[in-house]
Amino acid sequence: MKGLNNFSALSAGEITGAAESYGTPLYVYDERHIRQRCGECLAIPNAYGVTVRFAMKANSNRTILKTISDAGLHIDASSLNEAIRANLAGVPIENIMLTTQEVHTGSARVKLEQMLKAGMKYNVCSLLQLELICDFAALAGISPGIRIHPGIGSGESATRNTGDDYSCFGVHLSDVAEANELAAAGGIKFRHVHVHIGSGADSIKWQENIDLELDIIEKHFPDALSAGFGGGLKEARMPGEVAADVISLGSYAKERLESFYSRTGRKLHMEIEPGTYIVANSGYTVTRVIDKKRTSRSNFIIIDGGMETNSRPLLYGSRHPVYLVAEDGSQVRSSEFAPMSHTYEAVVAGKCCESGDCQTLDTEGHTTTRAMAEPEIGDLAVIGGTGAYCSSMSPYNYNSHTQIPEVLFTDAGELKLIRKRQTLEQMLENEV
Repeated sequence: MKGLNNFSALSAGEITGAAESYGTPLYVYDERHIRQRCGECLAIPNAYGVTVRFAMKANSNRTILKTISDAGLHIDASSLNEAIRANLAGVPIENIMLTTQEVHTGSARVKLEQMLKAGMKYNVCSLLQLELICDFAALAGISPGIRIHPGIGSGESATRNTGDDYSCFGVHLSDVAEANELAAAGGIKFRHVHVHIGSGADSIKWQENIDLELDIIEKHFPDALSAGFGGGLKEARMPGEVAADVISLGSYAKERLESFYSRTGRKLHMEIEPGTYIVANSGYTVTRVIDKKRTSRSNFIIIDGGMETNSRPLLYGSRHPVYLVAEDGSQVRSSEFAPMSHTYEAVVAGKCCESGDCQTLDTEGHTTTRAMAEPEIGDLAVIGGTGAYCSSMSPYNYNSHTQIPEVLFTDAGELKLIRKRQTLEQMLENEV
């Protein structure tokens, strides 16, 4: 059968099969799409080599991590637990880079040092982190990287802009001189410089960040061997949205790195860290229509998986496609993908006790309707583009709902359970 969209091999038949086998709601991921996106990023043009790190905060399921690692990508971890988790999933420790807001003390500090000695990379993100790591790094012969806060950024929303002065990620440019003094006094050198400006960044801003970072490296970091340009590569979930052109961005970076070499005699290795771009459109949240309601203003269809499975509309006003699949496996597309007659306008709402529990919200948090064929109770409503920042980020125990299962549609065309559905007993087991 034809896939749900141009991104995926998953058809309505596979979706209904997953729902029958594992119940709803659940996540389904398309392995073929993940591997394809990994290949695209590894093929990005580069001047003197490239390392692609998957931003695992986008999706931290161990099977997904193993799939991505086996495809040749390294890992960008945002917490020590993420780094440990990646290593437990089979990612070689030397392929993990930790860039975090955490300040490690006690047993966490012991674990950090163990992992650094074993080969994990580390970007310092504050002067305090640098002060605490200097002596150990010098004694262990480790050269940490440094994340720079450039003072400018770009993202699909204000909360996804990680580079301007309203965010706090990295060592601010005004503190770079002090950071270099601390490093010199501690006997370490920065071999890697990292700048990440935000998620879903405008391509022009992403290019400008390359120029800005290379200027920073030239002025302040004479010992740097590599430049990390961050991730945030924009993905197109909805019709009319345009995904980042990784070939074009890579070509721009290549040209700028070659220019940097001709000017300075220094060849810099390039790193990027896509997350959303790798997995977003591999994933679907399969829900079931459990009720229909209406007010004087709107029709509502109620589904059994809302903000506790995909909080992005509530957090960011993000838009996700909605596919309706009848119980018999026939597919009805929403009018965003194909003009239809006999459509009606409806808000797609979840079952949580929150007015914001809707999959159709605008950027100001107001409910909006979608044009669609009117579903029957029991039909499936499939939310697309949920492979990133859904299972890893959503408040799945809100209203005491249990975490939903995850299923991989493999290259071999099989449905493979990669996370079991949480039970109520598991949700309560740590309460004393």
